[in-house]
Amino acid sequence: MKQALLKLKDKIIGVTKGYDYPDEFGEDYLEIDGESKPQIKQKVVVKPFVIHEFSDIKPTLDSLREGYTISLINIKPLKSKDLIELKRVVNKLKKTCDAIGGDIAGFGEDWLVVTPGFAEVYRNQQTETIKEDPSIKE
Repeated sequence: MKQALLKLKDKIIGVTKGYDYPDEFGEDYLEIDGESKPQIKQKVVVKPFVIHEFSDIKPTLDSLREGYTISLINIKPLKSKDLIELKRVVNKLKKTCDAIGGDIAGFGEDWLVVTPGFAEVYRNQQTETIKEDPSIKE
């Protein structure tokens, strides 16, 4: 079988005398090394966003769904304008986080951080205690 394939190859391509074909898989198989595509390593991007109204959330959600963006979202303009819209924005971000396996947290009065599934927001007991203690003023 090997000889028949070699003769056929010689007729198509030309004479290949002197080449030693590998026989490690048996007589009927020839190993061919194909070029593998190099894997592109994606960098993580930390991107700031400002939300003035509910429709401003679309670019934030699109970048989160791509999976390589950590979003820092300034909600101060929307917070000062319309609290109902702010709740809609936060609920939409929470639903998207649940869908992609991400994490969402507020820090400060006016900022949210939203991460994709491979990252999480660090939370500790001390930070939560400070927020709950009414005697501490910011």
